[in-house]
Amino acid sequence: MLFHVIFLAKLKGCDIKSNSKAYKFALLAIFLWSTVATAFKISLEFLTPEMLVLLASIASTIVLFIILLYEKRLNLVKTHIKSNFKLTLMMGVLNPFLYYLVLFKAYDLLPAQEAQAINYTWALMLAYLAVPFLKQKLTLSDIVAGIICYFGVLIISTRGEPFSLNFSNLYGVGLALFSTVLWAMYWIFNTKSKAYPEVGLFANFLIALPFIICYLYFTDGFFIPELKGIIAASYVGIFEMGITFMLWLKAMQYTTSTSKIANLIFISPFLSLIFIYFILGEKIYLSTLFGLGLIILGLVIQQKRSKVAQE
Repeated sequence: MLFHVIFLAKLKGCDIKSNSKAYKFALLAIFLWSTVATAFKISLEFLTPEMLVLLASIASTIVLFIILLYEKRLNLVKTHIKSNFKLTLMMGVLNPFLYYLVLFKAYDLLPAQEAQAINYTWALMLAYLAVPFLKQKLTLSDIVAGIICYFGVLIISTRGEPFSLNFSNLYGVGLALFSTVLWAMYWIFNTKSKAYPEVGLFANFLIALPFIICYLYFTDGFFIPELKGIIAASYVGIFEMGITFMLWLKAMQYTTSTSKIANLIFISPFLSLIFIYFILGEKIYLSTLFGLGLIILGLVIQQKRSKVAQE
């Protein structure tokens, strides 16, 4: 989800830099991303997770198509797929097909506050999976960060009783954690892609759509959704998967300090809780706030370690 911006923060900036523009793009992206947990739950009132994946993916594909058409990069898509078919196939299956299918199923089973908090641990999962896949070293900071983060997950998923191991929904928690594995794997494979981000992302969606349609066909998942469901799914596709991604890229291009912009992402989970409370009407548990605080603390420790290693 939002923490893929850690990777985007490594992109090179453009020649003309403006921190003012960077902050405007970044804050708008963060605001929009903060609404998606609420949008997921609203969408799932009208749609199954499978149908939400399909409709949101179609909306995102259309948006990315328009963006590429505007940027005059549409011709690069065919070349990218032809030159990197196996990689594009693998990445398309991971995202949007498997990742969002698992994530939406988790949101269908869990309160939004629990699912979104657990999802933020994917950046830590990335550090662990980078050891076998990217041959990176696991440090003491990574281990400490993991203990802190996953204890936060335990507090959230047991609603403040971590030692009781009485989970609110064990299957839902398992799916939410598995989604972090899939998302981390996607970004590990993404390090091998040399395409423009929007070109690669559009190619992934083109590849994934047939898989999503086939999955729905063989699982009898097709049905005619209500208009409210279509609108909600379109919002998810546009602002979780499409336009917001480009807004963040713009922020990274304009900024003179990627670390300062990247640190703004820690606003998102707490802002998201405000939307969850006022729009969904979920009671926000103190255990959620405390557990989320631990997750953010763990990620800050891990991010600082990564920054020192890069320097």
